[in-house]
Amino acid sequence: MVKATDTVRADVAAAARRLAAEGLVVGTGGNVSLAVGGTTWVTASGIDLAECASGDVVAVDAPAGGEGEASSDAVGTPTSELALHLGVRADTGAAAVVHVHAPFSTAVACVLEELPVLHYQQLLLGGAIRVAPYATFGTPELAASVREALAGRSGVLMANHGAVTIGDSLDQAVERAVLLEWLAALHHRASVLGPPRLLTEEQQADVIRAALARGYGGTR
Repeated sequence: MVKATDTVRADVAAAARRLAAEGLVVGTGGNVSLAVGGTTWVTASGIDLAECASGDVVAVDAPAGGEGEASSDAVGTPTSELALHLGVRADTGAAAVVHVHAPFSTAVACVLEELPVLHYQQLLLGGAIRVAPYATFGTPELAASVREALAGRSGVLMANHGAVTIGDSLDQAVERAVLLEWLAALHHRASVLGPPRLLTEEQQADVIRAALARGYGGTR
């Protein structure tokens, strides 16, 4: 059943406010989208995500992977990262895309080439998190580098910029952004104590086997 327009707008706005409440965005630095059928609902450009309301969510008429343009009755201008949202959706089939400037995630993206696996919960994002090469915000080059680095993952870091996570729902995409920030903070804190001890590929495989056998990570 397709959600009503007002409900979709309210859901996107609520996700934006939660990201701000979690400390993952500051001011206008971030954006959220949700695809429903051939329409992508995305936060407008230049809004304070902590104050995001339904009226700050723009409808973009676009099939997956299309260029996309604001619908004729849209109020506001879509985020400058619209091409990134549409491209990621085309590659992954994800319904929701979240882009944040979370402090620890961004700090890691300013230093490392990837976020290695210290904790088994990182496997919920697919493993080591790649850092997409730097490109100016809102450019096709940035969208392309993020799409490539996201392959096989549900989260990616953006060099000297921030992070992107995806999900089958807004809640899942937001939870993954929260998890990615926790993992980045963990790496930072561990590195202060000494060289972090990484999980080996064998240990990671053991975690995956155990998770499958026990249904770890699912809801009951």
